[in-house]
Amino acid sequence: MEQMGSSVSKWDIRNKIWDYMETNNLADFPRPVQHRIPNFKGSLQTGMSIKTWEVFDQAREVKVDPDKPLEGIRLSVLQARKTLLVPTPRLRTGLFNRIVPPPGATKETLRKCATSQGVRDYSAPVGLDAKVHVDLIVVGSVAVSEKGWRIGKGEGFADMEYAMMVSMGAIGQDTVVVTAVHDCQVVDIQEQLLDDHDLTVDYILTPTRIIRTECKQPKPWGIMWYKISHETLKKIPVLKSLHCKEKREGKDVCLQGERPDASLAGKSPRGARDKFPGSIKSQGETSLAQPRPEEGDLSDAKGHLKGPATVYVGSIPLGTRVSELKDALRKHHVTPARLTWHGAQRQAFLGYSDQSKAEEALAALQGLALQGGSLRVELARSQHGKVAPRPR
Repeated sequence: MEQMGSSVSKWDIRNKIWDYMETNNLADFPRPVQHRIPNFKGSLQTGMSIKTWEVFDQAREVKVDPDKPLEGIRLSVLQARKTLLVPTPRLRTGLFNRIVPPPGATKETLRKCATSQGVRDYSAPVGLDAKVHVDLIVVGSVAVSEKGWRIGKGEGFADMEYAMMVSMGAIGQDTVVVTAVHDCQVVDIQEQLLDDHDLTVDYILTPTRIIRTECKQPKPWGIMWYKISHETLKKIPVLKSLHCKEKREGKDVCLQGERPDASLAGKSPRGARDKFPGSIKSQGETSLAQPRPEEGDLSDAKGHLKGPATVYVGSIPLGTRVSELKDALRKHHVTPARLTWHGAQRQAFLGYSDQSKAEEALAALQGLALQGGSLRVELARSQHGKVAPRPR
């Protein structure tokens, strides 16, 4: 498949892959593939072949999305007598269910359990307080790059599910994330299309190969409550339950518009042009998942900020990658608890646990430059509620 140019959006990539798969008859039922995770030809065989893979063999609890092309993987999990967890479609009634085949289930029954109907008929809900540890996560994708950057349907549920599993303690640093796609779905994806809270994958399974991405992008590590509207909270009961749970634990769960720096929360990452009103992702696919803290960060033991303060970085040269800024921060021995990247607006925000830490970073970053251009670095807001400056 022809590779993507440098000025495309996520929707450009989705539409090009959907159109290519339809034109070349590379998908099975359901058709057409537009606005779906494509059920690519060879998906069942790809899913069954996972049983001989060492990573799969070592996993005990496996979470697999309910998409049709992942049916073979769900069947492999059941046949291997591993615990299979499947997210509730669109998170309507909960986070995920455990698939429980009847005693003495035959091969045919297991096949049925792996289907969307079987997921409904043979499942038991898993509560937020359930003691589970997911070893392997399998997500559906519309597109993925060999660097591990993925693009879904545009609704953001994969990011949300991952962040919620973090919040309930169901996954850890060693949890592996995998996607299964047709070879034509493996394409170049420009880094500026992605934000720090987009879910990345460690492995890509195709009908012809297994790709280890060695992705360095941190995975989501909690929920960014300040990006969630009251309307979204009402639509997703399990999200509301998690919000109440974290509130009781004394965590920062201010919703959209409730924080003094709420003007920072609604910015679109990297100027992405995607829109999906009323879904998890909106306003330019702004994610609700919080980036995983870097090693040695200034957050608490569970990755939640304490008394946050923010450093504003502006005048970033167009075309700069977030990885370049991260490298520059490391060279200056600066490690924020959270980095929010808005490359298209030529700015970034560095979150810290308190004002003194932010001021230390500010002093260390004086004279910071990228691509030969000096950057503007200053406190985004004081403890008295001054809002972030806008780029000049």
